[in-house]
Amino acid sequence: MRGPGIDREHPIGGQMSDVLRGTLARARLGYLTERYDSVVVLSVFSLINGFISIALMALAAVVTRAPFVFPSLGPTAFLFFYTPLAATAAPRNALIGHLIGAVAGYLALVVFGLTDAGPAVTTGVTLPRVLAAGLSLGLTSGVMVLCRAPHPPAGATTLIISLGILTQPWQLGVLMLAVLLLTLQAFAINRLAGVPYPVWAPRAQP
Repeated sequence: MRGPGIDREHPIGGQMSDVLRGTLARARLGYLTERYDSVVVLSVFSLINGFISIALMALAAVVTRAPFVFPSLGPTAFLFFYTPLAATAAPRNALIGHLIGAVAGYLALVVFGLTDAGPAVTTGVTLPRVLAAGLSLGLTSGVMVLCRAPHPPAGATTLIISLGILTQPWQLGVLMLAVLLLTLQAFAINRLAGVPYPVWAPRAQP
């Protein structure tokens, strides 16, 4: 496995090229990268993969009438397939990071008495809401570092909650289930492509 540097095999960096080549090889479509510009093929692959990832969550949301789709899933999905070998994309970091973000966001709502308030986009941004957002993001960042589980999209998760978009405990449970499903999809696709995506913790870097 080549490193993540930008070179002929990795024209946009990361390991997405490795995921693409492995996937095309499995589908016996390897000739596409020889016939067409590699960056264009990567772009199309990213488009299709991103669509499938979120479409599955959207389908689950329609069937269950639960909020399986939320904004921070997007950057998590991108990390899973752009840099699957990075520590931030490991299952441990993704699941623990989003869990920290969810708990910190809800704790901020409780501290400032906003659990029954409407979302900031409809009720307006008040001083308690500003303080809740600041507290949630600060707690998320600090605890992720303390737990050695950095996952940047978790910063969006905590703001989704502290800004009042998701406020019910059952919604937070659905949120974590959505992260788990996306993580399982990342494991399946990366391993199918031949990329040594970790089962849990990040792989040790040389």
